[in-house]
Amino acid sequence: MKKIALLLFAVFFIGPIKAQTINGVNIDALIAKMSVEEKAGQMTQIDLGVIAVGDICNLKNPQQLDKDKLKRALNDYKVGSILNVGCGSGTIAVENWRSIITGIHAANTSYKNVIPVLYGVDAIHGANYSMGATLFPQQIGQAATWNPALTEQLNAVTAYETRASGIPWNFSPVLDLGRQPLWSRFFETYGEDVVLASSMAKAAINGMQGKDVNSSTNVAACMKHFLGYSFPLSGRDRTPAWISDRELREYFLPTFKTAIDAGAKTIMINSGEINGTPVHANYDILTTLLRNELGFKGVAVTDWEDIYKLVNVHHVAATKKEAVKMAIMAGIDMSMTPNDYEYTDCLITLIKEGSIPISRIDASVRRILTLKTELGLFNTTIYPSTQYTKFGSKENSDLSYRIAGESITLLKNDRNVLPLNNAGQKILVCGPAAQSLNLLNGAWTHTWQGVDDRFNTKGKLTIYEALKQSMPKNTLEYAKGASLDSLVDISECIKKAKTADNIIVCLGEKPCTEIPGNINDLTISSAQQQLVNALLELKKPVILVCCFNRPQIIHSISKNVDAIVYGYLPGDEGGRAISDVINGKINPSGKLPFTYPSAVNAFVHYDHKSSEELDIDFSNNAYRPEFDFGYGLSYSTFVYSDFSVSNDTLLKNDSLVVSVLVKNTSGIQGAEAVQLYYHDQVASITPSVKKLLAFKKITLQAGELQRVEFIVRATDLSFINKTLQRVTEPGMFDLLLANFKSSFYVD
Repeated sequence: MKKIALLLFAVFFIGPIKAQTINGVNIDALIAKMSVEEKAGQMTQIDLGVIAVGDICNLKNPQQLDKDKLKRALNDYKVGSILNVGCGSGTIAVENWRSIITGIHAANTSYKNVIPVLYGVDAIHGANYSMGATLFPQQIGQAATWNPALTEQLNAVTAYETRASGIPWNFSPVLDLGRQPLWSRFFETYGEDVVLASSMAKAAINGMQGKDVNSSTNVAACMKHFLGYSFPLSGRDRTPAWISDRELREYFLPTFKTAIDAGAKTIMINSGEINGTPVHANYDILTTLLRNELGFKGVAVTDWEDIYKLVNVHHVAATKKEAVKMAIMAGIDMSMTPNDYEYTDCLITLIKEGSIPISRIDASVRRILTLKTELGLFNTTIYPSTQYTKFGSKENSDLSYRIAGESITLLKNDRNVLPLNNAGQKILVCGPAAQSLNLLNGAWTHTWQGVDDRFNTKGKLTIYEALKQSMPKNTLEYAKGASLDSLVDISECIKKAKTADNIIVCLGEKPCTEIPGNINDLTISSAQQQLVNALLELKKPVILVCCFNRPQIIHSISKNVDAIVYGYLPGDEGGRAISDVINGKINPSGKLPFTYPSAVNAFVHYDHKSSEELDIDFSNNAYRPEFDFGYGLSYSTFVYSDFSVSNDTLLKNDSLVVSVLVKNTSGIQGAEAVQLYYHDQVASITPSVKKLLAFKKITLQAGELQRVEFIVRATDLSFINKTLQRVTEPGMFDLLLANFKSSFYVD
């Protein structure tokens, strides 16, 4: 009976074991020779601060390896992975990165370790921990382009510039769905919609890993954070989520499934809990769902100290030893420990006393070694031999500028105040984001929280600096007016505003992520409201530029200003891009990837249910967002016509062709994201008012007419039913595109 149980464990937990030889490395032969200590070491990941000169959160700068610490990590503990830049450290020069990576490799070899060390880093919107790297818009801005091809290119550049530092593993992209705007990591998501976010997820994986992850220009991607991390009930980071199994599968699983199907190599686990169970101890999610159902073969790594948190935060384990057993048996492969070796000691003890079967350990070690061989780490020339001549190049900066330009979303433009006519006009630029690269980039920029301007990329322009370069001489004035939390020289600002023809107010939010970014109120800061209201009293055209981590509530001022340019967090080239939208060099084409709330507690998504439209007066007008999902203006005008559907009946194994003509009736070239939605008229699960079905972004010259077609299959109309199965039920459906609507029957 015992033998049968062990066999079942092997089949269902780790799958059938096959001899593996990858890139000339016989993985099974390696595992057979490894000691318990070596296996535990492979499942351990520590921070650079543990092996560098100085204290963990106060390293010597520039960072240097400490020989004694390195010996303890690699010789005594056989550590298999290292991450990031050291607590409290800033950006590292590429040359120093290479010295660190080659130093680790040389030390590891000197201790007779045949298995190379795998280095990972948080390169979130570019290689943000490498000095001089290209910094792109954050993910929420990438989603606003509605152009997955750009996200693929961006991630290819990020991979290239990360590999330039000798680092082959990137903890990106975030595939959590952005449906809780209070959440501090909202800006790291691809927005609230499954279809849009899944399209971006696939593009990110393809761009980062390329056709051959072993290439010296590609890196292993890491999907974050499995599963349900982005939807805490309170909105505060790492607090409990209450999500039904059906909703998990309907909303939060598809982006990960898409990335797994695209070949993503690694996955990071949700730090929080779902329905009372910490995900790091949840076998149903980490093994039954991730491994057995989705078929994920790669490495599952914890987030920062999350096994320890089973003891000191979640209180589901009495000791760290018990926590280690829970996490490993649930399905964790590697622990981001990251600042000590207690996890490794506990794991060694658990293996030796038989509390964790060696077959379970071998399963994780096999996945880790497979990843290392796929990355070519057993080839010593990988540290690094390629000449990365395009690192931080103008070509890459131009791509960042293009993506920022396509992301910027024009939310309001009364009386066509934009683009500004520079002839003889005086312009005042003010507000906290006008002269700050930090507020354009957000967190994960040179440092974890992105608030230290000492590390800003040289030569990059703020919004004011970019406007000054693009505007005629002596037409631009600057006065700060307000910081994020207080008025600054407001009298000077008002004085200059009185002589201005147009006023540009650049609003922002403090860069922040994870727990430091927790907030209780989405409303824009009082100081910024006061600044805008004081300027509005002058009865001059006021243009808002918004650079926020998440949609801040601006309802009290948005109705009175003339234009709103929403920049998200557009990166190092954001100043140039915003300036060129204002002056007309860029024709805005960004569309909101989320529903912009009009009030603090009005978190209703575009794909809401009919019951959410019932207002206090019993009308159906309760859904009143500030701006709707998919909304965004242009300097061009687009006219839709000749909408058609190829058939009024869709068989389950067939498809429909949906077609529409789009014409640019303006005098300038413009880009338009054509969005097709659907509505299920009757379903066993209450249907949404509408859901995004497909989209295509097209560019039209002045006067150009183009036909856009979509192929619709029955599976595109599916949903998760009560028994957790994905089904398409027969019945009537509506197709919605612009102002058109057409109904058809699914048989």
